[in-house]
Amino acid sequence: MKDTTYQAAHTDFRHDLSYGDYLRLETLLAAQQPLTEAHDEMLFIVIHQVQELWMRLIIHELNSAMGLLQQGIVDPALKMLARVCRAQEQMSASWEVLATMTPSDYLQFRSAFGRASGFQSYQYRLIEFLLGNKEPFMTKPHQHKPEQYRRLEAALRAPSLYDLALRLLAQSGLALPEAVLKRDFAKPYEPQEAVAEAWLTVYRQPERYWDLYYLAEKLVDVEVNFRRWRFSHLTTVERTIGHKKGSGGTAGVAYLKRALEIVLFPELWQVRTLL
Repeated sequence: MKDTTYQAAHTDFRHDLSYGDYLRLETLLAAQQPLTEAHDEMLFIVIHQVQELWMRLIIHELNSAMGLLQQGIVDPALKMLARVCRAQEQMSASWEVLATMTPSDYLQFRSAFGRASGFQSYQYRLIEFLLGNKEPFMTKPHQHKPEQYRRLEAALRAPSLYDLALRLLAQSGLALPEAVLKRDFAKPYEPQEAVAEAWLTVYRQPERYWDLYYLAEKLVDVEVNFRRWRFSHLTTVERTIGHKKGSGGTAGVAYLKRALEIVLFPELWQVRTLL
């Protein structure tokens, strides 16, 4: 006899939460709406939506890690930062899939989305602010979205991930100037010799400052992966549109090349030379 009980249990979800229901797959899979008949437009949409999903996870992990660091709790925060790194790796890998689209493929649908641009990504800008790359004018493209604008303004004026790490340095008895600890967090961070000296102490005595030492290395991991993502983005854009202007009126490759020069945690790179 057939086991009809097993079959019924795995086919009838009228009264149970199914896989698709739990993941809201109908909503998720309905979000891909190409504007043209071009074959590669679906690829373009999916890749960028996937990137936004990974960014959502990264923001979730960064906010939680930063909340713990504010309380002086380091170990669980390190696990969250490790997860950020793995998510960043997935984001970088997605550019390789997009790179299968040729310039001719892209031109078949490029004009359909007008001035829309990755430059307008609210989540990307929020990640940059959380990591400390703060430029007040970068909130302006989001003023028409009040909730997004509010969150960006809050992140702009709050301590970044690196600012919280520096607080932990000071709380561990390492000398940092008040100008570093009580600065205007809405302004870009400027490297300080005293901060480099404090990190140098940590790196020379890792056993004594193990939590700070491990946190520093995890911050470097995050920045390395962020640089890889930016470089992969630059390479994909150059391969697809060359040196033409980017969507939304940005300078395209030139803008992305300048972004490669941004250093998030400067003293953590300086300390390698000082050791």
